[in-house]
Amino acid sequence: MTHAWHDVVPGRNLPLEFTAVVEIPTGSSVKYELDKLTGLLRLDRILFSAVYYPANYGFIPQTLAEDADPLDVLVLCQEPLAPLTMVDARAIGLMTMVDSGKMDHKVLAVACDDPEYHEVREATELQPHRLHMLRRFFQDYKTLEGKQVEVEEFQSSATALPIIEAALSRYSEQRRRGFR
Repeated sequence: MTHAWHDVVPGRNLPLEFTAVVEIPTGSSVKYELDKLTGLLRLDRILFSAVYYPANYGFIPQTLAEDADPLDVLVLCQEPLAPLTMVDARAIGLMTMVDSGKMDHKVLAVACDDPEYHEVREATELQPHRLHMLRRFFQDYKTLEGKQVEVEEFQSSATALPIIEAALSRYSEQRRRGFR
């Protein structure tokens, strides 16, 4: 069986373009989380607030973020993508959250093969309302759980690239030492 985090190749044009694995489709209020042991998805929770994911949400395989999870990615495309779908994506920006005192980066990306987003290279090319919706979702979605998060403004794709490279390196180093 293929493990979605460890066995999927993260891409050939890294760090700008990469393979993303979808955990949560656009429009869902169900929070799935990668089960690190099996590579399957586990139901984490149903969102407490009357909100839904404004983009396909997942991770970049063979990355390790500062929060000890795979690096998060939001993939914009015209359609919701089924959980565990692999999609060729391109980084167009970065949003950083502080969640429980920890940095939690979210790479903003577009599906390379979606004609609506094919030419988009930077988050600033999107309608400002789209960026406001994305940011607002992450400001609000944990409120009814009694949790507070800080969400920074979106940064450029150039800001996302070293974050992706660091997560790839961190994963490689951890894999050499052996995951626990």
